[in-house]
Amino acid sequence: MIESWVINDESPLPVSSATVLEALRSRIDNGRLETWLTSSSGRSLVFVTNTERAMVMLLEDEGDPGEHAVSPGAQGSSDGFALSNGQDDEYPDEDTVPVIEAFRLVEQIVGTGSWPADARWAVDR
Repeated sequence: MIESWVINDESPLPVSSATVLEALRSRIDNGRLETWLTSSSGRSLVFVTNTERAMVMLLEDEGDPGEHAVSPGAQGSSDGFALSNGQDDEYPDEDTVPVIEAFRLVEQIVGTGSWPADARWAVDR
């Protein structure tokens, strides 16, 4: 069975790999920089951006520390990752990816359920 994904705080209708980027861009344009997607198998995909870089996390279930996309060797840190609870986070650039790469990762995970073969990620479990 192929996993389906929904954006938690929007329509209960699934998003596809063909529509998820449009949904993310619309949310960003409306100042919603944090997006949680839940799969039909109970996994969560988290996308948080400051519009230049993004944190992308894949969690197996509630309470799972999961895994996140990384940019090995990236220097510095970036702030402006505004969460829905009002918190404004800063992350090392090594623990985030450029937003264009994040879009590619999310599109692949929504479409296939797994990271692209050439993606870099860290397991936090």
